[in-house]
Amino acid sequence: MSEPLASRRCAQIPEGTPPLAPERRDALLSEIDGWEIVDGHHLRREWSFPDFLSALDWVNRAGEIAEAERHHPEIFLTWGRVSVEIWTHTVNGLSESDFILAAKLERL
Repeated sequence: MSEPLASRRCAQIPEGTPPLAPERRDALLSEIDGWEIVDGHHLRREWSFPDFLSALDWVNRAGEIAEAERHHPEIFLTWGRVSVEIWTHTVNGLSESDFILAAKLERL
């Protein structure tokens, strides 16, 4: 059995590396909950919170994880809601690091 995604570290992906093949994307997607692949290009998920402060606290903790992993998602914050989009810019699509970061954010 392979190591759980949330236990792994994001890797720096060299420019020009191809994005994951659809079969690999789909296999990794099955290992995370609540995420969707949008246009075959990026991961997206939304969380709901009872108020703005709770959502902001979650964003700050997510930011700490992103900084530690050196893999930075797009995070959208509004009252009671946070949405996150993740992709690897150097491949202009999805890499395994995107799924690793998604799994880590699930743990929050």
